[in-house]
Amino acid sequence: MGRIPVLDVSPVAEEGRFPAKAVVGEAVPIRATVVREGHDALGATAVLLRPDGTVHSWERMVDIAPGLDRYEAHVVPDAEGDWSFRVEGWSDPYGTWAHDAAIKVEAGIDVELMLTEGRLVLERAARRTGDDAMPPRDARVLVDAVTALGDTSRPPLARLAAALSPQVRDALGRTPLREQLTTSRAYPLVVHRTLALAGSWYEMFPRSHGATFDEPTQRWTSGTLHTAANQLPRIAAMGFDVVYLTPIHPIGTTYRKGRNNALAALPGDPGSPYAIGSPDGGHDAIDPALGTFDDFDEFVARARSLGMEVALDLALQASPDHPWVTEHPEWFTTRADGTIAYAENPPKKYQDIYPLNFDNDPEGIYAEVRRVLQVWIDHGVTAFRVDNPHTKPLSFWQRLLADVRASHPEVIFLSEAFTRPAMMLTLAKVGFHQSYTYFTWRNTKAELEEYLARVGGDEAAWLRPSFWPTTHDILPPYLQGGGVSGFAVRAVLAAMGSPTWGVYSGYELVENVPRPGVEEQIDNEKYEYRPRDWSKADDLGIALLLGRLNEIRRAHPALRQLRDVRIHPTSDDALVCFSRHLDAAHSPTGRPDTVVVVVNIDPHAPRAGVVRLDLASFGLPVDRPVVAHDVLSGESYAWANEFYVRLDPLVQVAHIAHLEHPYEAR
Repeated sequence: MGRIPVLDVSPVAEEGRFPAKAVVGEAVPIRATVVREGHDALGATAVLLRPDGTVHSWERMVDIAPGLDRYEAHVVPDAEGDWSFRVEGWSDPYGTWAHDAAIKVEAGIDVELMLTEGRLVLERAARRTGDDAMPPRDARVLVDAVTALGDTSRPPLARLAAALSPQVRDALGRTPLREQLTTSRAYPLVVHRTLALAGSWYEMFPRSHGATFDEPTQRWTSGTLHTAANQLPRIAAMGFDVVYLTPIHPIGTTYRKGRNNALAALPGDPGSPYAIGSPDGGHDAIDPALGTFDDFDEFVARARSLGMEVALDLALQASPDHPWVTEHPEWFTTRADGTIAYAENPPKKYQDIYPLNFDNDPEGIYAEVRRVLQVWIDHGVTAFRVDNPHTKPLSFWQRLLADVRASHPEVIFLSEAFTRPAMMLTLAKVGFHQSYTYFTWRNTKAELEEYLARVGGDEAAWLRPSFWPTTHDILPPYLQGGGVSGFAVRAVLAAMGSPTWGVYSGYELVENVPRPGVEEQIDNEKYEYRPRDWSKADDLGIALLLGRLNEIRRAHPALRQLRDVRIHPTSDDALVCFSRHLDAAHSPTGRPDTVVVVVNIDPHAPRAGVVRLDLASFGLPVDRPVVAHDVLSGESYAWANEFYVRLDPLVQVAHIAHLEHPYEAR
């Protein structure tokens, strides 16, 4: 255990079996419980180790729970790779002496003895050599204090004050005198590129963009990768970082679904792109109606020229017509009657899809999936949205994601796992960079406050939430009845509530008509072509809002980090207030960044009330109002610890206010 025990280090999962996560430049909170016998002072240090095992930095930890011996510091990795961290506990001779001397000297007890002991402690600190040596300037500060302590011509309290000065404390804060050092084991910290934590995704079905309908024949002609690429400038103008394509592979015809999930398809119905595989190929092929690999390469190149990356859906399942079905029937489940089992989520049935069975030939399936991934990586795909990963073995994902990361650390995997919390978290721990969440169904003030606090809490060391107001599968009740204001509310909550968020194509048009009986859009794009008139988006204003939200996110580093979200009380049950803050030490700009978001979650009526902030916790003055510049509307307000707001959903659903720190105030 060591003389100064270091206990309950975090973030650590399963004794370090699963590494904690960070991105380059992210301030990672390291915590530990550090105790010792008696009443002497102790200290704790968080040490960040580079992938080669050398020390990158160490940070003095502070007591964040007085009386509970819980210490915290933030470390900041500056490159991708497999880093690690440890916590060191140690005896603090200077701290012990300073505490005792301040009491005794002032009380006239053992005065000369205490001052002599102080000289010995400071001399020991100033004369250290090796890695623990003080910088010459700091050592000089301590030597001067030693001289002052020994100057008997001065009053004892003046001699003591020289040894307790801010200059001495600062010098020992930078290079403390540490004795009886006790070190925890090193725990893993995997560091990814920034997009793994912070980015905005835009989902599209390529076949809908440029699709045309011929009235005489009553037949559709599919859009192509080339016509879909024409949408890229519009998407880039809204500030999105990633263009996510639903599956672009050949689609089977056996049991093909018709419009609105009808069991029988009509002539010309394109079928669900999730029913992957036909005689034209499987997961490593492109539907001929969409184009060729040359067309795909041009799509990727155009996206990159506009500052965006391309993500592709990875749906590990097959239509009955997939080459895998005939070449590898052992990869599927054969029922007692000899038929292959199709996918079911009772009462839903998906006769056009065969799920994989990993029990019979796990090595064969692994090799094939790894090969397929490499095909798309070689063609410029840098992110995969993985469909239903919770229905595949966790050991499969752990191995696969580690294998891809070893040769392609830039590739990001987003887990689409709307499942039990434990499974979602475990998928994150085994290697998924991001995860879909329950945000889509969190609507009330209490639900939203609880969920924002949860995803920004301890789980943030592994699970990076991606907030989506809708998907091609989900149209929640709030948006069915919320109108334009409802879509604006959810966009603000998603974009400001998480560093990663996404929208499904058509959000700009406020598509909110459900298919009767389900939380899904009518005329669902999964089963038909759905070209859109994007000129109508200009009148609704949602596209403009999406662009502004992404612009705000890029301008404020506080919005691109997850772990420091704070919930603030409001007096109205429809006003939700939260903030994100970065202090100057951890901000890439070198300046503090504080953003406060107040949202009216009632899309039908104005709401007003009092909001309560703790300005001191942001390093802001509390004796006068601060300038709150609403970066959404352009207006400025004077906000104190308590202030009044009124938000009319027909005018403005939210305040997104940057609080100006004193030296930034106009």
